[in-house]
Amino acid sequence: MKTKVLGLLALAFCLGSTVPIVLAQSTERTEQSTDRVDLTYAAEKAVNSVVYIKVTTNGKTEYINYYDPFEDFFNDFFGNRGRNRQPQQIETPKQHSAGSGVILSSDGYIVTNNHVVANADELMVKLNDNRELKGRIIGTDPMTDLALIKIEGKNLPAIKIGDSDKLKLGEWVLAIGNPFSLTSTVTAGIVSAKARSLGASRNSIESFIQTDAAINPGNSGGALVNAQGELVGINAMLYSRTGSYSGYGFAIPTTIMNKVVEDLKQYGTVQRAVLGISGTDVSNYIDVQKEKGTPVDLGTVNGIYIAETESEGSAAAGGLRPGDVITEIDGKKIEKFGELSEMIAAHRPGDKVEITYLRNKKKNTITLVLRNQQGTTSTIEKIDNDQMGAALRPLTEAEKYELNLPYGLVVSAIRDGKLKAAGITKGIIIMQVNDKKMNSVSDWEEALRAANMSTERVLWIRAKTQSGLNRSFTVELGDPKQK
Repeated sequence: MKTKVLGLLALAFCLGSTVPIVLAQSTERTEQSTDRVDLTYAAEKAVNSVVYIKVTTNGKTEYINYYDPFEDFFNDFFGNRGRNRQPQQIETPKQHSAGSGVILSSDGYIVTNNHVVANADELMVKLNDNRELKGRIIGTDPMTDLALIKIEGKNLPAIKIGDSDKLKLGEWVLAIGNPFSLTSTVTAGIVSAKARSLGASRNSIESFIQTDAAINPGNSGGALVNAQGELVGINAMLYSRTGSYSGYGFAIPTTIMNKVVEDLKQYGTVQRAVLGISGTDVSNYIDVQKEKGTPVDLGTVNGIYIAETESEGSAAAGGLRPGDVITEIDGKKIEKFGELSEMIAAHRPGDKVEITYLRNKKKNTITLVLRNQQGTTSTIEKIDNDQMGAALRPLTEAEKYELNLPYGLVVSAIRDGKLKAAGITKGIIIMQVNDKKMNSVSDWEEALRAANMSTERVLWIRAKTQSGLNRSFTVELGDPKQK
């Protein structure tokens, strides 16, 4: 079962109190019990919109260099060292895993986590009425850990999407999913924190809703709903030393989900706006400076301290500098980096935002035009093998032995496309793309996706001819920058 798990040491405290205080608390609870929140409505309303996703990853053929020290010893003794050494073929077994998903539309669009479906060769979606339908991936977004899949159907029980911005600390929520393959499981808790950043993975966009509703392996991709049964988050991960629930779970808010889903539907990839800064919460910056013995006065203890700006980013273009402190975006106060990430994630390149900031403790306001990671406002199109114009396959065991190569992808066919335009011909063996070794077609696809979303949008290809000569190629994935 797939889930994301991070380590955390759980601490428990026992508090004592006098008898009169306990009695007073008991009386207060009795008075409040007449106004309890009824979560049965929310559970009944939302449970049919949560699905069970079964993922199959096919076995793959891998080649390793076999090494037998005894064989080498005797071959060396008789002057035959290395002559009989050949790559060994290994077949990895088919793998099965599972997660959850949420039906967003009556025609079968379903949101889930990227880590649930990232390596899927087959998807089977089981509805709450026990129907099973094949699913297909529309698009994935590793940076937010969201994915959009589709099943074919009509009048499916789509969930009502709520506004995660309106959630309050202490508000009751339900986590609905399929932990440990226990389908349609509902757990209750409260919102423990908002805009939580965890640093779970590099370059990820994080602004989690933290909850004490139990989230376990298999809950990934499931629904976090409010007391009205409205979707407010997609369950993504838990903090645990054991791999199971031990206090807190984390969900991706619908403010981020809505934009990602819309982009994946329309473009096949996310049109991501970035400010082009690196920094930290002001409170963290002040604490670090105090530890260094250099206390600072920024004029505020809340906001985002800018440590660096990217030369072609929207922040630098608008005049923001290292040392400035962002305090508001579009009139909304910003205190944590997670809040900043969440607000910018809701925008596309080309959108305008109003930034309020402090410089030398003086308040200023500017309007920025947001850019993408490439420093432009143009739309980033999804790039696939069709546009590359080539068919690729891994080297066979015999080819590896004959060519004395440990890995590589052979261009088995080529037509008009980006690879042909770069000078690549049939028979060329692609060894590395942007320093990533090419062991399988999935390696190529991963390198292609990463390059398409990078600043340069270029494939730097190292290759060999069938005769063993080294070749290098440069493939540009996009047009020249348009500011």
